[in-house]
Amino acid sequence: MGPFGSVALPVLILLYWLPYHMRASTLKRERRPVPGWRQACYASGLLVLAIALSPPVDKLADQLLVAHMAEHLLIGDVAALLIVLGLTGPLLAPLLRIRAIAALRVFIHPVVAVSAWAINFYVWHLPGLYQAALRHDAIHALQHATFLGFGIAVWMALLGPLPKPAWFGNGARLVYIIAVRLIGTVLANAMIFAGTVFYPYYLPGDAHWHVSPMGDQIAAAGLMMVEESLLTIGLFCWLFLKVAREGEERQQLLDYAAAEGIELDERRAARAVAAGRGPELLERVRSRAGAT
Repeated sequence: MGPFGSVALPVLILLYWLPYHMRASTLKRERRPVPGWRQACYASGLLVLAIALSPPVDKLADQLLVAHMAEHLLIGDVAALLIVLGLTGPLLAPLLRIRAIAALRVFIHPVVAVSAWAINFYVWHLPGLYQAALRHDAIHALQHATFLGFGIAVWMALLGPLPKPAWFGNGARLVYIIAVRLIGTVLANAMIFAGTVFYPYYLPGDAHWHVSPMGDQIAAAGLMMVEESLLTIGLFCWLFLKVAREGEERQQLLDYAAAEGIELDERRAARAVAAGRGPELLERVRSRAGAT
């Protein structure tokens, strides 16, 4: 049995779901509902987390490196990403009023987020620590918790609802996406081309499943590269659509202001749209137009 037993896992999922559901219900009563697609993303993230941590998957992950890699990708990439997509500013507002939690916002600064994520990623993949996690449930639980926590931080910095640094525009986001993927690719290539088995712990499991140790390691690295490639393509598509949408919204603002004879600086319009405050700026322009 891995770090999450049949009782602990449902409790963990409930601890994630109940506060979210209660806050979403409150916002609905206040006529500030959380969009349905975001709630679906959050629920899907918890479902992925439950599958990744379920005893059958966890047992197989103790026997094969490729299975353990799949488990970690589900926790640190897929579940973390879906959870972040399920969040909004109003949902997080009560948490941010707690000083200790508000202090953790430093970890969603883009530079801090990707640096902390990379350090956590590589430290846990050191052979000694990685195999210690496989042998000790408490260390294994800590490993999974940090993969999820730093995974959430790295996606919050890119996609989360909280304000971003002024310099973190679309160009910086592109660099960020590439950097995150390159960090994982370096480890995957090392596992493929090193010519040595990194984690001898899996030797009995490989023998049981009639898999060569290097074949298991190469399959794990290949799985990582495929998952990262697919995720990167998806993020590139998101960024392309974001740039196109912002360009259209910015031009609509400028065109409306020009039609009403109101001077609107293009850079101001671009900043408002990038910050998600395009509708607010449009209302201001309309108010000025009505006053003239």
